[in-house]
Amino acid sequence: MRPNERRDTGQADLLRSRLDAIIDMSHPLVKLAMTVDWSFLEQRFGEVYEDKPGRPPLPTRLMAGLAILKHTYDLSDEVLCERWVENPYYQFFCGEEFFQHRLVFDRSSLTRWRQRMGEEKLQALLQESLSVATRTEAIKPTDLNRIIVDTTVQPKNIMFPTDARLVNRAREILVRLAARHGIKLRQSYVRVGKFALIQHQRYAHAKQFKRANRALRKLKTYLGRVIRDIARKIEGNVDLLGKIALARMLALARRVLDQKQRQRGPKVYSLHAPEVECIGKGKAHRPYEFGVKVSVATTLAHAKGGQFVTHVKALPGNPYDGHTLRTVIPEMQALVGNTIERILADKGYRGHNAPPDYKFRVFTSGQKRRMTPKIKRELRRRSAVEPVIGHLKSEHRMGRNYLWHHHGDAINAVLAAAGYNFRRLIRWLRLLWCLCLARLIGFAQADGETDTLHNPRPRLIPA
Repeated sequence: MRPNERRDTGQADLLRSRLDAIIDMSHPLVKLAMTVDWSFLEQRFGEVYEDKPGRPPLPTRLMAGLAILKHTYDLSDEVLCERWVENPYYQFFCGEEFFQHRLVFDRSSLTRWRQRMGEEKLQALLQESLSVATRTEAIKPTDLNRIIVDTTVQPKNIMFPTDARLVNRAREILVRLAARHGIKLRQSYVRVGKFALIQHQRYAHAKQFKRANRALRKLKTYLGRVIRDIARKIEGNVDLLGKIALARMLALARRVLDQKQRQRGPKVYSLHAPEVECIGKGKAHRPYEFGVKVSVATTLAHAKGGQFVTHVKALPGNPYDGHTLRTVIPEMQALVGNTIERILADKGYRGHNAPPDYKFRVFTSGQKRRMTPKIKRELRRRSAVEPVIGHLKSEHRMGRNYLWHHHGDAINAVLAAAGYNFRRLIRWLRLLWCLCLARLIGFAQADGETDTLHNPRPRLIPA
């Protein structure tokens, strides 16, 4: 069933005041709510629903507004629910007509809505942020002609992985699952396993690696015994063979037990997020990061409203930077249109696989051929994408991804980019209001100079 979109009825309540009567209508969130084309978002997000009997879902403006506020102000789902009840501007932005003293949604509704929309539909939020930026003149349409592309790592919410901790953790989870399903083990190794892990950590810290490896082999022995014990107990037991959690954990534990330190191919770095990849970016303070590679594209020109993100894409598998353009360019053109004239990238994009049939060209740092003075000046601004990536990570929830699986990586990246753009728009609308107010004060002062004796204070003209 399609969502029942709530409309502004304009009717007055005898006991309650309308939100637009008690809040400041010049607030940037209010102005942003009036500028966003909610009908476009309702049309795009409404495509995932069908006209079938059942309980109608929550309104699209409410859920889309919550997603924007969450990543604009870097809030968790729980904190967002608390702020929404207290803040009338949040409620007005989400389409409420009267102030609500209780939540009109459940916290888990945010998770289910994100999963239902997926990465493809949530791109509409990023597209609408660019449309609002163009309508409010924060950027010009020509600013979308030249794009900077770069990659970064979106870390997952995991601890730094070590072999000893992974092996011990796999044994603990298997013992807990066995107790939950009524499987009686010969030995759980709870006490000796914990002591072996402490020994390994102490020996590794003291750089006594032979003793540390001996403790690691002991931990692997404990894990192998528990795996074989559970496998014998569930063999032929139809009820236990169908338990998905137990089968999944057994497979993961076997992978952890068999993997080597320098093996080629995918490894398990986290038991609750086995999709995590180890990506080396060459940083001195952080040689390896554990998460997923993300492509980020921004505008080149520093417009009046700032630098905006035009496209973002999670790229599982840790592909070579230059080989990501074949995937990124078509999606970027679907968002901003076929107006791209030039793409600027760093040296990591040399030997790229951009489709040759497109009209624009890709320039990389250090390139010598077909370089004009204008292109050289633009390439010097290529590093402007780095502070944007820093803001995405520190202020818009890309610095640590809490959403599960590969689709959670993709969703978090898109919402972080949309939150960054809407944060730029809020600052731009606040700046516009300050400039408009200063201009009005200047007009009022010029108008009051002729009548200073009778009207010593300048008259403020209402907006």
